[in-house]
Amino acid sequence: MSARRLAPVALIAAVAVAPAASAAVQVSVRPLTTAQRDAMTPSVWRKGCPVSLDQLRAVRATHKGYDGKDHTGTLVVNQAVASTVATALRRLYAAGVPIRKMRPIEAYGGNDWKSIEDDNTSAFNCRRATGSSNWSNHAYGRAIDINPIENPYVTSSGSVAHKASVTFVKRTAGPGVATPGSPMVKIFDNLGWGWGGTWSGTKDYQHFSSNGR
Repeated sequence: MSARRLAPVALIAAVAVAPAASAAVQVSVRPLTTAQRDAMTPSVWRKGCPVSLDQLRAVRATHKGYDGKDHTGTLVVNQAVASTVATALRRLYAAGVPIRKMRPIEAYGGNDWKSIEDDNTSAFNCRRATGSSNWSNHAYGRAIDINPIENPYVTSSGSVAHKASVTFVKRTAGPGVATPGSPMVKIFDNLGWGWGGTWSGTKDYQHFSSNGR
């Protein structure tokens, strides 16, 4: 058979494998739109917050879900760390780390409790640190809480606020679970971010931040 007759077969083969290439992770970093700014004000951002809306970026990315399928979500973060967060999301996807859902916290009216109850991964929220009068790193857009039910905030006495997290107080490796040496923890550690799972006393297993606090 001549090379000319083989050519269509090669073309068909190329078309057949094309869909696999489209499965690659998609990540974008953009300034907040007018609609996003309006949705965030005043429940998530208001006058007096430590950063302006102009300093924030929306990082939209493909992520693996617990159903094994690809989903798209958004994190709002400080422009200074947006590129790093985009890299982290690409690496989490490549490592197959599932994220339950990833919605900006204005979808919950800025209510951290409701966001956690929905096992939502989020970043910016102009609020105080838990148990403190100081601004949280979330108020600067420099922290992310990932899979907060599987990775709970655990007090020094071993208690958690969300019933669904009780089974995750004892840390064992699992999908989307942050444990020492897990892909999630390694990815952020390699990018220079700290993890709340290393804190003494109270542990915040969901919490990753650019300064470790």
